[in-house]
Formats: sequence, C-alpha cells, structure tokens
Amino acid sequence: MTMRRCVPWPDKRLRTAAAAVEAITDEVRQVWQDLIDTMEAMPGVGMGANQIGVMLRLVVVDASQERGQVVRMANPQILHASVQLRAHEEASPNLPGVSARIERPRAVTVRYMNENGEIAEKDFVGLWATSVQHQIDHINGRMYFDHLSKVKRDMLIRKARKLR
Repeated sequence: MTMRRCVPWPDKRLRTAAAAVEAITDEVRQVWQDLIDTMEAMPGVGMGANQIGVMLRLVVVDASQERGQVVRMANPQILHASVQLRAHEEASPNLPGVSARIERPRAVTVRYMNENGEIAEKDFVGLWATSVQHQIDHINGRMYFDHLSKVKRDMLIRKARKLR
C-alpha cells in the first residue's frame, strides 16, 4: 500500500490542467493504485492525480457503500449532464478542515480510457456523479470552492488558513 501525500493548497499544480494520457502503462497503473490507496486512507470517494502532484489526467472514484468498486479513468470527459441538480457537502484533502455545499448535475455520462486502454462510456448517478465531476474539476485545475460565490470562497479559504 502506497499512500501519497496530498499537495497543499495553494500549490500551483492544483490550478494547472493535467496532461492527457496516451496509453495505459505500468506507470499509469501504479499512479491509479497510489490514488486508490490514498483515497482509502482518507477515507474518500475519489481522487485526481494532480492532488498527489502527478500531472496526468487520471482519476479514481469509488462511491460504493461496501467499497472495492473503484472505477479507474484516464482522460475522463463529461458527455452529458442532467438538468436536475444534487447538493452535496464537498471537501478536499488539499484544503483540510473545511467543506462547502455544492450543487452539481445529479447524473452524468462520461467517456474515458479504462484500465485496458479501451474507450468506455459510463453513466454515474448521485454520489458517484458528484465525485466524478469533482475529480474532473481537479484534473482541469479547478477546486470545488470555485463553484461558490467570491465571498463564500474567500471565507472558506480564510477559515482553512486559520486551521493550519
């Protein structure tokens, strides 16, 4: 088990879009495993590679209650998002101690490269959809609090700084 250190906000890697993955290699498989180990140790329901300082478009998501249902994705892209929204209290290990209620589409359809190097499409609903969108934001250089108003975002960041 290799739990990796999460880069702390405001590290510039958290604001930088990650590079596309060309092929599924042993290196990519190891990054996915490190993401899973780190996510499980938190515990969390997803993680993007740039959260641990790896600038590749890799994410893992496991919003199952029983765990062990991890979906590994390279180059995930949202094809369709539902009109219906779902609110969820979101947080990030990169900015510990704070969270915010964020509204996102309740369901999304995502295209990605799977662990076999094949292009796959999958529908995600509920917490799965929230986590997938949250992780795609990460690899696009966005944080969950970017969905807040400037006033709420500034308050959240000030609170996190005080907790450090």
